[in-house]
Amino acid sequence: MYEPIRTPSVHSPADDADFPHRSREEELDIQLAGHLAALLAVTDELGLAPAGDRIAEQVARLRGAPPARQAALTGAAPASLHRRAHALAGRALVVAASRADTTAAILSAQRMDAHTEALASTAAEQLVGAH
Repeated sequence: MYEPIRTPSVHSPADDADFPHRSREEELDIQLAGHLAALLAVTDELGLAPAGDRIAEQVARLRGAPPARQAALTGAAPASLHRRAHALAGRALVVAASRADTTAAILSAQRMDAHTEALASTAAEQLVGAH
């Protein structure tokens, strides 16, 4: 009554060898490098060359090649850039901690502190200027 199925089902899982797979560590490396590269772009826009150099070293270590650097100026206010850099450093810190990358975690925490100080300084200047 029914003819037997002669071809493999399209719903069966594909052979694992057909697709490249990355380990959790490799995925975290990619995420961390991405967060640090974004932080590098904002750091370069702020004109913080020594900090940018340290971040670039970590991106190069994770990617195996030095990052492309260009200071594309967005015209954003420094306070806005510091807030963005603080958030990016926070994301990098979370990923660095989850992959147990002490060097990147310390660098990220230091950048968070530096941007927090810059924001506090900017706020204090605005208060003094308002009076």
